Amino acid sequence: MNLRGRNKVNPNFNMSSMTDIVFLLLIFFMLTSTLVTVSAIDVLLPKAGGKTENSKSIAVTITNDSSFYIDKTKVSDANLERELLTKVGADKKKTVVIRGDQNVPYKNVMQVIDIANRNKLKMILAVKGK
Repeated sequence: MNLRGRNKVNPNFNMSSMTDIVFLLLIFFMLTSTLVTVSAIDVLLPKAGGKTENSKSIAVTITNDSSFYIDKTKVSDANLERELLTKVGADKKKTVVIRGDQNVPYKNVMQVIDIANRNKLKMILAVKGK
């Protein structure tokens, strides 16, 4: 007489669904990591609330030693307006993101704001989130 049941449970674990999830997470983080930084020049931004994002933007970075950079390219303060207008182009729909170090003199930030106002450009002051 055979008392064993015919329904046997298979104790093996199938890893294919787990690898699919890990693969999708890997792709997600690879894609989002490319969109994180606007420019690679390292400055300490002041802290403030709010968050804005714009794909059509030009970053103007002012470092602690009062050097100006337009999208990773160093520019002298005398040529700043000309180079900025060259980068913006004729459509003037691009936004200027002003990334000033927290210890930079206020007059340097105002210089970039004045250039944007004279040429009727949209601008954003970049800050670090709280």
